[in-house]
Amino acid sequence: MSIQKQTLEQQETQMLRLKNSGLINYPSSPLLNDEKEEEMTRSALAAFRAKEEEIERKKTEIRERVQAQIGRVEEETKRLADIREELEALTDPMRKEVSLIRKRIDLINRDLRPLGLSCQKKEKEYKEALEAFNEKNREKAQLITKLMELVSESEKLRMKKLEELCKNMESLC
Repeated sequence: MSIQKQTLEQQETQMLRLKNSGLINYPSSPLLNDEKEEEMTRSALAAFRAKEEEIERKKTEIRERVQAQIGRVEEETKRLADIREELEALTDPMRKEVSLIRKRIDLINRDLRPLGLSCQKKEKEYKEALEAFNEKNREKAQLITKLMELVSESEKLRMKKLEELCKNMESLC
């Protein structure tokens, strides 16, 4: 999550630097600027979504592996319980060792369940945090767009006033 956030921030910072330094030459048409910005935004979003899908895929794989291991542990626990009963019936001299190992397995099994729940809880928190992050990012993009529109409109009004003042000056001379 933090790597994706850093990558997205780095891309945005890089674009702002290029814009501010004048390395990116935008045509004078605001429509082309908007199209390029949309294209850059789409490509950044596509990269972000691709990384998100990869993370989701890996999380799903890990979750499936964990579930498979939990299933195997439970099966093994049952098998060990059966073996334990057979050993007790035989009054085997290794009965104490088997009992100790069985207790350790039970303890580990008890530890696994809360860990699984904790994993699910943290995954839910991650999704909520990601959703909040994406919402703030969208809000930021909207504000940037509004700011650019306001700056552009302000410049047009100032140019219009300057032209009027120049005409007034010419008419005076």
